[in-house]
Amino acid sequence: MITVHHLNNSRSQRVLWLLEELGLPYEIKHYQREKSGLAPASLLAVHPLGKSPVITDGGATLAESGAILEYLVERYGNGRFAPPVGTPEQLRYRYWMHFAEGSAMSPLLMKLVFDRIENTRVPFFVKPITRGISAKVKGAFITPNIERHLDFMESSLADGPWFAGKEFTAADIQMSFPVEASAARAGLNDSRPRLMDFLKRIHERPAYKRALDKGGPYELMS
Repeated sequence: MITVHHLNNSRSQRVLWLLEELGLPYEIKHYQREKSGLAPASLLAVHPLGKSPVITDGGATLAESGAILEYLVERYGNGRFAPPVGTPEQLRYRYWMHFAEGSAMSPLLMKLVFDRIENTRVPFFVKPITRGISAKVKGAFITPNIERHLDFMESSLADGPWFAGKEFTAADIQMSFPVEASAARAGLNDSRPRLMDFLKRIHERPAYKRALDKGGPYELMS
């Protein structure tokens, strides 16, 4: 039996979604974030980094959402949710599986950090300094990178409607997190209609809805 060590409001929601798409039996062990927003120390008993997602499958313990999705598709997919090896679609699939965390999430996480710096309670005479530093970093580096990534993702869906081509794959599940995070905290809106349509279509999938029901409240990047 596959066990998903599931942290609320986290990337592990993607793992639940793929398991629902695959129709596999699994169990969930729920973890709640600390007041700091960090994962609880109890996750250290599952994996040395103490982060989620982590799955256990028999004697195997696997972390990192991209690695978990690839493992599940390769072991249990029976040809589903990944394009055939050697096709152009398979190259696109592999690219987006890694782009999601390797490129897209970095500026989004930096924005989250600097937004928190701006809103942190500090002495009044320090506040202009922290806000000024944050605004400069976001304006010069973070926001331009987010905009560039969003433009790139928007244009890539012109060949879609999915990230790897005409068929829905695990790459779309992997890409859901940065796209949803962008809509929640980085200004993604109807000015990029393909990405907004992508969100609408994934949110309508029955497996996505079942995963939400089982995973619990999901308020991204809050």
